[in-house]
Amino acid sequence: MIETRLLRQFIAVAEELNFRRAAERLHMAQPPLSQAILRLEDALGYAVFERSNRKVSLTPAGDVFLQTARAVLATLEEGVAATRRVAQGVAGHLRLSFIHITPYAQVLDALRQFRAASPAVQFTLREASTQEQVEMLEAGQVDIAILRAPGRSTPGLRFERLASEEIVVALPPGHRCADWSQLALAELSEDDFVATPRGLGQGFHDQLASLCLHAGFAPTVVQQARRLQTVLGLVAAGFGVALLPASLALQAPPGVTILPVQSDAPDALRQLDLFMAWDTRRDSPVRDRLLAQLRQSSSVT
Repeated sequence: MIETRLLRQFIAVAEELNFRRAAERLHMAQPPLSQAILRLEDALGYAVFERSNRKVSLTPAGDVFLQTARAVLATLEEGVAATRRVAQGVAGHLRLSFIHITPYAQVLDALRQFRAASPAVQFTLREASTQEQVEMLEAGQVDIAILRAPGRSTPGLRFERLASEEIVVALPPGHRCADWSQLALAELSEDDFVATPRGLGQGFHDQLASLCLHAGFAPTVVQQARRLQTVLGLVAAGFGVALLPASLALQAPPGVTILPVQSDAPDALRQLDLFMAWDTRRDSPVRDRLLAQLRQSSSVT
């Protein structure tokens, strides 16, 4: 294996075509430089210089090796620079998952600012349920997840709240309470409900069920859908009512009425939190930079 130091010494001699000037350029004595070039030629198995009392010149083989040496050092320097950028968190690859991000201006703002400041960072984005995201974090398949409270133990994962929002109720067209300004949940004790499956987000599902229990009834879920946007569609089709985060109100189909929930339940039941989560057992400078940007954007929103 030829050391990079030998390559630099060879390039200096090849460019100066004078051992004394090359030695001065390299800040070393001439005899050690001459010995280094001899070691290089011995490693290569052929001469790279023609030497005489009057001049030094490259052999045809040496001329070709000069191009190779320059290319090797350039590639190495670029590799070192790329490694430094990754270590500093300004380059690399980020895998981000989320339940949905469109309603959350702070998340969109953080991503926009981060990408503007770090164009060398590549992203893989994936939409998934809270439970799926927790499993991906635990398996090392995701760097940052944007999700609801998982509702189960997650050793090694850290959660930080990004936003909180009220829970609202979505009523189908022609519902008897559609003209009301707000709604006590007890009024819906006999209604059919539409919801997402508990297996996709245990914490979210259990919070909505607990809010109904606080109002004195257990909701009767007659239809389920993976995405909350589909739940809204089922409400519009008349399958039942639904409890949803307030951020989805603007996505309600025509005819669906969105009302605030009147409840004396504690804030922990009446409000839905959005979290960012990551695995503290894995180091990633670029991930940590995005986490910092998400914190900053969340604090000013």
